[in-house]
Amino acid sequence: MAISVGDKIPAATLYKMGADGPEAVSTEEYCAGRKVVIFGVPGAFTPTCSAQHVPGYMQNVDALKSKGIDAIACVSVNDAFVMGAWAKDQGTGDAIDMLGDGSGELAKSMGIELDLGARGLGTRCKRFALVAEDGVVKHLALQDGGELTISSAEEVLKAL
Repeated sequence: MAISVGDKIPAATLYKMGADGPEAVSTEEYCAGRKVVIFGVPGAFTPTCSAQHVPGYMQNVDALKSKGIDAIACVSVNDAFVMGAWAKDQGTGDAIDMLGDGSGELAKSMGIELDLGARGLGTRCKRFALVAEDGVVKHLALQDGGELTISSAEEVLKAL
């Protein structure tokens, strides 16, 4: 069963690229005591994710922060090295935390796995966006298809 509004974000360890290599990021610590937007994509460097999803959040960082958002994270079933390279490619800097869910731990625990094995991509996560306050999901936009609609930054802003 997929995560729902009112659920707590599952405890999982994600990884971001730090100056000395991958650094562990606990979902519990990341969300504790603050309001965050977490959006997930099927894969780093993929067409829609790179051309629309991340750029849309980059264009709306200030608008999201003005609505009380303390942090924005992009999660993908990729390793920290890929996410670090993608962060550089997208120019996210400190605006968006690019977090790798390399083993799909978060995707599985949220019930949002996406089987793209037939296309040579393995198991990924569905495209989604959520707003959480102190780790509790207040808004969830979970997409079934590959196109970017309800999980865009613009749609999250409308929900805030």
